[in-house]
Amino acid sequence: MTAEPGERIAYLGPAGTFTEAALDQALAGRAAAAGGPAAKVPMATVGRCFDAVRTGEAAAAVVPIENSLEGGVNATLDALSASDPPLVIVGEQLVPVTFVLAAREGTELADVHRVASHPHAEAQCRAWLADTLPAVTVEPAMSTAAAAAGLALTAGSSPGYDAAICAPSAVERYGLATLATDIGDRPATTRFVVVSRPGTVPAPTGADRTSIVAYLRENHSGALLELLEQFASRGVDLTRIESRPTGAGFGEYCFSIDLDGHVAEPRVAEALRGLRRLSPFTRFLGSYPKADGRTSRVLDWTDGDAFDDAERWLAGLLGG
Repeated sequence: MTAEPGERIAYLGPAGTFTEAALDQALAGRAAAAGGPAAKVPMATVGRCFDAVRTGEAAAAVVPIENSLEGGVNATLDALSASDPPLVIVGEQLVPVTFVLAAREGTELADVHRVASHPHAEAQCRAWLADTLPAVTVEPAMSTAAAAAGLALTAGSSPGYDAAICAPSAVERYGLATLATDIGDRPATTRFVVVSRPGTVPAPTGADRTSIVAYLRENHSGALLELLEQFASRGVDLTRIESRPTGAGFGEYCFSIDLDGHVAEPRVAEALRGLRRLSPFTRFLGSYPKADGRTSRVLDWTDGDAFDDAERWLAGLLGG
């Protein structure tokens, strides 16, 4: 991620979230320049982050899109697929997720009867909660950091819960005590994306991801298979596909898709051309470098040389 000195970068807040850690990670690689670092601006919702980018209040936004255990983050998927004017993904970050149980100083584990956290975090700690605090009630929060902040901001009164499942960084930020560490049931990683207004697509690196949203022209037997065949016949690997309701009625879905490769590659470009013919409402969400740097696997019959050879062969046929 690049950012000009003094630029405002929105992120799903408040301060102390894993999203802020992803933003810090994204900014860490850029060189310091005169004028100061980019300004981090916490926002209450994913939609608010995107609105800030659209209006120019922020140059970009960092939001969660996928968790290795819980899957896609619906708020982000829906905002990317349905909102106008459209925004695009220009980068991604991977952040290992570690949870702690935090409370106000003086609170003991036996005092905890109500816990607050983001639903994704609660789901990743469900077995630990069942074994350690089987009678606890879990309250949903906008984010793990919001749950921690609620304990700090209501000093002298009750926020309606006794403890929060949050990131270790939130404990120090909000002056809380740690009651238990590493409470996640399994190791997890969350993928975050950097979103900005549309512009020039970054050049391919050989280790890229492309994100799209595809809508069915009409729902009939085999309609989804027709979409998927556009990728299979060009040797394009899909790394994620999720259906999301369009809001038009029961049975009306669009498909949020990540694929391995860059729109500038012939195999990906051909797949998207075929998809566009089948799905005229296809939305391109960007081609960008993968955070893990893994080189895309390209089959020998789908590389650039294979497409060039096919073009020459066809030109020869048409030219007699």
